Amino acid sequence: MPRSKGGFKTHRRHKKILKMAKGMRAARSRLFRTAREQVYRGLKIAFVERRRKKREFRALWITRINAAVRSLGSKYSVFINWLGKSGVGLDRKALADLALNDFEAFKTVFQQVRTAAGA
Repeated sequence: MPRSKGGFKTHRRHKKILKMAKGMRAARSRLFRTAREQVYRGLKIAFVERRRKKREFRALWITRINAAVRSLGSKYSVFINWLGKSGVGLDRKALADLALNDFEAFKTVFQQVRTAAGA
């Protein structure tokens, strides 16, 4: 029985991997085996980083809100508690944006949340 080399499908699969490996250095962009290892590793890291990004942004928002709230004489945890009690539907992303770009509006939200929570 003659040896099967794969032909069209193998060539297509190799081309797809080598296309994804463009921009990598040396053999990692030219040799299929090394390129495949690097591409798979890159895809795995990208998967993890997409989730890490969400964590990092939430931590950044919390830091920004905390800084703004402390300048108004309170603490982050207390402010979030008031936010829950008052029923204001702003999330951390929106609050952090207000704290950074429009502090007067953030101050207004802070006062409303404070009075609604009964503090």
